[in-house]
Amino acid sequence: MIIDVHSHVWEYPLHFSDDFRQQAQRARAGVEVDLTVSYDDYRASAPPDTKTIVFGGKAKLSGMWVDDHYVAAYVAAHRDTLIGFLCVDPTQEGWERELKQGHQELGLRGIKLLSMYGGFRPDDALLDPLWRYATQHRLPVLLHTGTTFIAQAPLECTLPRHLDAVAIRFPEVKIIMAHLGHPYEGECIVTARKHPNVYADISALHYRPFQLYHSLMLAQEYGVWDKLLFGTDYPFTTVNDSISGLRKLNEMTRGTGLPQLNEQAIEAMIHRDTLSLLNLNQQ
Repeated sequence: MIIDVHSHVWEYPLHFSDDFRQQAQRARAGVEVDLTVSYDDYRASAPPDTKTIVFGGKAKLSGMWVDDHYVAAYVAAHRDTLIGFLCVDPTQEGWERELKQGHQELGLRGIKLLSMYGGFRPDDALLDPLWRYATQHRLPVLLHTGTTFIAQAPLECTLPRHLDAVAIRFPEVKIIMAHLGHPYEGECIVTARKHPNVYADISALHYRPFQLYHSLMLAQEYGVWDKLLFGTDYPFTTVNDSISGLRKLNEMTRGTGLPQLNEQAIEAMIHRDTLSLLNLNQQ
């Protein structure tokens, strides 16, 4: 089985401001990304045994807002393959109510945070109620870490090092740093290494293969392959393309003196039992 830990659901362009849509043209150099989400298209580009964690996103600062009811309805239509996460923007009034509603009323089973896009730091005391709630209810929390194409989203809020303080204060929460924190992979890897319940996903990285090779080699040299989770960032890319990209990385090193990535470790990551790691294996 393959677990895609990082996939989006939204209605594009309805859930985005005009400013966000314009800036999204910078998402991938030289490529105009189609942000339309289609369950059928996703399934057609993934092995049949794929299960997927999906979420929307709430970040008023950056101009995106996907109500959790929309996510819950999408998941309800495909319960055999999808697990839904809720999202909150703690800069907006009512976020604690939305947190409880998304979990207790809508049945969403984890939390997605867009710290940089919302303009807040995850270690801010403002979020302590969220981290306490996640601890109490054993909800995993996945956060965007790393780069963005949105000009008003502060990079300071996305640094993986901020999750170190969170993990020290709330060590029982399963935390996933998205995108291996790129281009701050070093921070991401050393943070994951020191905390038993902190992980990173490798979503949206395969189309920068030389950078991904170096990132995974850093993880290999630090001995943290077991902390890496497979993810895509659909609709920015697909399961099949992500797997293919991972399996081709060592081709760049042939005929050179560069070391090889452990291909068994790559396969183990692709097929990792992520649902058990995140306490999500029970429906």
